Amino acid sequence: MEEAFAISIKDTDIYQREQLVLSQVNFQLINGEFVFLIGKVGSGKSSLIKTLNAELPVFNGEAYVAGYSLQTIKTKDIPFLRRKIGVVFQDFKLLTDRSIYKNLHFVLKSTGWTDEKAMNERIDSILEEVGMVAFKQKMPHQLSGGEQQRIVIARALLNNPEIILADEPTGNLDFDTSVGILELFKKINSEGKTVLMATHDKLVVDKYPARTLICSEGKLIDAGMSQGEQLDFRSFID
Repeated sequence: MEEAFAISIKDTDIYQREQLVLSQVNFQLINGEFVFLIGKVGSGKSSLIKTLNAELPVFNGEAYVAGYSLQTIKTKDIPFLRRKIGVVFQDFKLLTDRSIYKNLHFVLKSTGWTDEKAMNERIDSILEEVGMVAFKQKMPHQLSGGEQQRIVIARALLNNPEIILADEPTGNLDFDTSVGILELFKKINSEGKTVLMATHDKLVVDKYPARTLICSEGKLIDAGMSQGEQLDFRSFID
């Protein structure tokens, strides 16, 4: 794979279990690019993201993420791939029995960090980046949906990944909160990270025009830099 590409997928079929959800997928993301991935519920967005994170296997074509071949990657190397990828989930997946600080500390410890001083400094630094440093001793249930999503973004950034895969990060949020989350992703992108953001939020896509990939009828369509008024996204978004 050429070094310029964070992700390069060629003639690859995307499966969820034994069901083919996207066929003959072709796209490349340049390092540092921001791209929307849109489509209706069930159109294959989440399956594609899980494939890129090596949660689902690749059987054909060529698929490279952060320099790793998804066809030939060994099981022992998947954790190293995932350190180069930060995943942001719609449903947060925070540990509800511990504070925000302990949620983030758990991630660092489980990915090989041992120096407590370095871990504390990293947690404070990343919480400051997402505007949540004052919340680190709170429990997840004490935070609003938008605040929890910022913590999830912080968690994805802890190990300084090259690529951020965001799966419907504004799906459960109101428009104003969604705009704040989008602005945070744009800031992260401006710092050099590649961002692929799955969404079916037409208002967000319209407000922040970017290159857009569309999952529709079992195919992935590259709509380029088309904006809502040029391409009617309503037919592709619930």
